[in-house]
Amino acid sequence: MIRLLLALTMVWLAVAGGARAEGWVWDLPAHVPPPRVPADNPMTPAKVELGRRLFHDPRLSGNGTLACSDCHLQALGFADGRAHPVGATGDVVRRNAQGLANVAWNASLTWANPALVTLEAQMAVPLFGIDPVEMGLTDANRETVLNRFRSDPEMVAAFRTAFPEMAAPVSLTSIIRAIASYERSLVSFSSRYDRWLAGEESFTEAERRGHDLFFGEKAECHHCHGSFNFNDQVVHARSRVVDRAFHNTGLYDLDGTGAYPATDRGLIEMTGRAGDMGAFRAPSLRNVAVTAPYMHDGSVGMLEEVLEIYAAGGRQITGGPDAGDGRRNPWKSDLIVRIDLDARDRADIVAFLKTLTDAQFLTDPRHAAPQD
Repeated sequence: MIRLLLALTMVWLAVAGGARAEGWVWDLPAHVPPPRVPADNPMTPAKVELGRRLFHDPRLSGNGTLACSDCHLQALGFADGRAHPVGATGDVVRRNAQGLANVAWNASLTWANPALVTLEAQMAVPLFGIDPVEMGLTDANRETVLNRFRSDPEMVAAFRTAFPEMAAPVSLTSIIRAIASYERSLVSFSSRYDRWLAGEESFTEAERRGHDLFFGEKAECHHCHGSFNFNDQVVHARSRVVDRAFHNTGLYDLDGTGAYPATDRGLIEMTGRAGDMGAFRAPSLRNVAVTAPYMHDGSVGMLEEVLEIYAAGGRQITGGPDAGDGRRNPWKSDLIVRIDLDARDRADIVAFLKTLTDAQFLTDPRHAAPQD
């Protein structure tokens, strides 16, 4: 039924305007509208290609040792497989590196900052952040970083091609715009699920049962992960209303009053509102089978464990500094309640989630490091 409704009610999106900009063509399924792109940074193939080169180039970090791709590996859905990434100077980043598949459709970026709504603005966090240091750019070394590219004739030519309107194209502005363009090009709609949705492939019985549980009112996964991108913060070129929801999923309750570890308390750090304690953005589940570990702090190692936590209505930690019963967290989302899922139900949902793995995306040479 869901497949039929998507096909019947959203096919108009494929033929509506907005799918082409400055020679860039969005190759999308019929039910997926093109993403919103800033007017001052239209998509072009030259910018995407330059952004790809920069994304994979360690010269972009302050000390020349770390590339964006070191924390966002294509084979892992542009996540990095660690609970916490490590920055150029050795600082440990407090939050798990999220995958970048279909990041162009995210209504906000990072785990808990509703103010970061464009990829261009988000780039300042890894480039210039000081607590922790990620890429390690500073006022003191920014010209050193730029000169690494200004002294490379091939890169200078690539900048000039991507930004012909700029008299001095090798700049932080052009770097940020190029990488943002590349990130918008990371489109993942070729999974087995997508082929099933298009009527090109069949599910196993377990995958079909998992699908029905996921989108049904027993497991209720779809309330936070029911969009075409399997999250609940979605924006696109024709969005009129943009919902930027954040959720406390009951991972912690350190003192019986709902506290999360002081190292990362979620949205409350931005708003100061008690009810935002432990609230984080629901990430996309596309390629989720390869983006472990999970949650904002990488504290859950396997999909099966994620489902056990949600089925229990939260996580109970019985010892150590984080001991507490997240099931009783007073700020927990009303959607996180005990669910009667037996072992087969959980296995079936995992089987369905694995159909969201896009092998073509994970190996697409258009996204990979240049082979110069």
